[in-house]
Amino acid sequence: MKETRYSRQELFSPIGNIGQEKFKNKHVLIIGAGALGSSSAEMLVRSGIGTITIVDRDYVEYSNLQRQQLYTEEDVERRLPKAVAAQRRLQQVNTDVNIKGIISDVSIDELETLIVGVDVIVDATDNFETRLMINDISQKYSVPWVFGSCVGSYGMSYTFIPNVTPCFHCLLENIPTKGMTCDTVGVIAPVVTMVSSYQVTEVMKLLIGDMKSIRKTLVTFDLWNNQRMDINMDGAKKTTCLSCGVDATYPYLQKENISQSVVLCGRNTVQIRPAKHRQELDLHYIEEQLRESGKKVDRNIYLLITEIDNHRVVLFQDGRMLVHDTKDTSFARKVYQQLLG
Repeated sequence: MKETRYSRQELFSPIGNIGQEKFKNKHVLIIGAGALGSSSAEMLVRSGIGTITIVDRDYVEYSNLQRQQLYTEEDVERRLPKAVAAQRRLQQVNTDVNIKGIISDVSIDELETLIVGVDVIVDATDNFETRLMINDISQKYSVPWVFGSCVGSYGMSYTFIPNVTPCFHCLLENIPTKGMTCDTVGVIAPVVTMVSSYQVTEVMKLLIGDMKSIRKTLVTFDLWNNQRMDINMDGAKKTTCLSCGVDATYPYLQKENISQSVVLCGRNTVQIRPAKHRQELDLHYIEEQLRESGKKVDRNIYLLITEIDNHRVVLFQDGRMLVHDTKDTSFARKVYQQLLG
């Protein structure tokens, strides 16, 4: 008998043939295609999940290659957006999976569209603001999501199930961040793989409906120092929580609570996004204007790169801008106005 692509996975009794059939009809949304996102996406694609949507706002750089396993030096040279590079690579891995790569910063409007038809959300972001939006969209539409975070050699993960577990908003005071960021202490590749392994395993359980096997704790670990801890969060759920409580208002789906500029983790870079939805920019026209003014420009169909005031500036078709080598959001907004008005 000819072995199937998923034969070893089907031999694992908790999944089996029935679970594999369930996978084929499921849709997973991965928000972020950096270290955690690329690792989780590859495992889920190889596992035969029917549809994978990957959303990311960034492009591939050399500093990513140390831990972001989907990307190559060619992707860097071509300045490919991560969503594009990830989709291309993953489609080569498994043509049976419907893979959608979307170049976008995830905001409220995008989430309201992306959530349709999704069975599970994978958190592969690097900031609390986006996670709070994910949390509220999860609660609003009763779609579970799996949190993951890593920095240095330290990682953590938790599975949020609406109407069952406390939500991310409930846990904010209890999540041990240690005050570290990848910008200050870096990150090693093994901790990325460990966190994404925890996340993907929980996703698989959710997709086949094995709720009794869902991990009930917030798991934290430090690979370098050989430490691991499970924190029971059962008592953290709050009936007064504005995201999951009795009178939930989903505050992080209110546009007045979302900023238009953010410093990207570990990048010494500020992202500026349009205050209002902007139609796709004509990057060719902007390139011509910049060249006429004496600027050097590098452009592909997805983005444009130039230099302003000795800072590398990247402009995407959707109107977003990355200003590198600064954490000064005021300066970044000035550059944005200088380029786009």
